[in-house]
Amino acid sequence: MSILIDKNTRLLVQGITGREGLFHTEQMAAYDTNIVAGVTPGKGGEWVLGGKIPVFDSVRIAKETTGANTSVIFVPSRFAADAMFEAADAGIELIVAISEGVPVQDMMRVRNYLDQKRVRLVGPNCPGLLTPGEAKVGIIPGNIAISGNIGVVSRSGTLTYEVLYALKGLDMGVSTCVGIGGDPINGTNFIDVLRMFEEDVQTEKIILIGEIGGTDEEEAAEFIANQMSKPVAAFIAGQTAPPGKRMGHAGAIVQGGTGLAKDKIRALKEAGVKVAKHPEEIPTLL
Repeated sequence: MSILIDKNTRLLVQGITGREGLFHTEQMAAYDTNIVAGVTPGKGGEWVLGGKIPVFDSVRIAKETTGANTSVIFVPSRFAADAMFEAADAGIELIVAISEGVPVQDMMRVRNYLDQKRVRLVGPNCPGLLTPGEAKVGIIPGNIAISGNIGVVSRSGTLTYEVLYALKGLDMGVSTCVGIGGDPINGTNFIDVLRMFEEDVQTEKIILIGEIGGTDEEEAAEFIANQMSKPVAAFIAGQTAPPGKRMGHAGAIVQGGTGLAKDKIRALKEAGVKVAKHPEEIPTLL
């Protein structure tokens, strides 16, 4: 089993004819992800990848025609919120927003709207999802991970790649990797993914990759302590970051004495989580 995506995923790519969208569509297709449609307003009727994938003017028409159940969004930040609204209104069950730089006010509106619907959003500003050997939705390289029993959830794209590659080097495989993104407001948080991994029979161990800023890791630690039976290892990025400095992600900023790495590490250790000093130590901890 896996969580969120597998061979039954019928993927729709919003922004498929753009440079980023087309490039990553090629990568996802090469991984044998079942891409059934693309959407670019005004370009309906065209085909991409040598006539293999049809392009539609709207998500609603694409879903009705192809039965798509998942959407990945590669559109500029100023259009990303509208793309998420459109996918939700069309009845798409899972939306993965890769777009970065989406305004916080836009995400406040999106999150409020999606909370009223039965729609799962991953992102924005995230690397997406990878279930090794089955499907990849987003930009995580497919060749850096093998199938196995370790679930990975991360706020950092780059560190995700490093950890997946380190696991592969030790013949340690992954059930599903979920990059939730590091923006202040996103669709899926650590607890959401930890709960899914806890319920997934294939996932036996879990890696959590966090970073400074906010209180998500502390809240995840409380959830792990009270509701999880599976072992968890973790790494917190930004341990040497000075207060007030943003470290890569909009949400990775220490303000008002909150969001410190030491507080996150302490909370995780108190919950029984093994915390690595460096990312490459994580496989050893597991």
